[in-house]
Amino acid sequence: MGSLSFSATVSLDGFAADRDGGIDWTVPDADLFRLHVERMAAVSTEVLGRRTFLMMKYWDSEPGDGSWGPDEREFARRWRGIEKIAVSSTLTGAEVGSGGARLISGLTLPGLARIVEDAPGEVEIFGPTTAAAAIRAGMVRDFRFFVVPRVLGGGLRALPDHADLELRLVEHQVFGSGIVFLHYSSRDRGGVPID
Repeated sequence: MGSLSFSATVSLDGFAADRDGGIDWTVPDADLFRLHVERMAAVSTEVLGRRTFLMMKYWDSEPGDGSWGPDEREFARRWRGIEKIAVSSTLTGAEVGSGGARLISGLTLPGLARIVEDAPGEVEIFGPTTAAAAIRAGMVRDFRFFVVPRVLGGGLRALPDHADLELRLVEHQVFGSGIVFLHYSSRDRGGVPID
């Protein structure tokens, strides 16, 4: 049985995207990207919403301009090796393609619990909208935030309203760029609830 995690790059005021949906302010520097490469070793499955899934298709094949270094190649290798589940009612099978990806039209809490139960490792739910119900239900065991020293004043919140969680800090790191990595874990490390 796997475990469920949620990761987000957020502004100081808790937004994962700006008012226009932009995330260009979230691009990691080399040291932070290396942490992303390392943490992918534990991930066996990614559950992604439509927008995030399409954005991450970038890692399906290396660009021909030679711009990737060793860390980018290793991240892409690890990304291609995990199961990816795209949650969308508008994507088509052709848009999802192959490469370890499958498409589901909607994500229920019991369905997500089955995904986690069947996973051999960590299941990361990627995207605040896709993760909202699971966060509210207390299904997420680990939260990883990459806090960017920027205030947006509005946009897409990383955490949903009405989530009431007691978390404990288990890891943190400050990067030269001023970004702070915070890893929190829920106090209840029991099984994933089905309903």
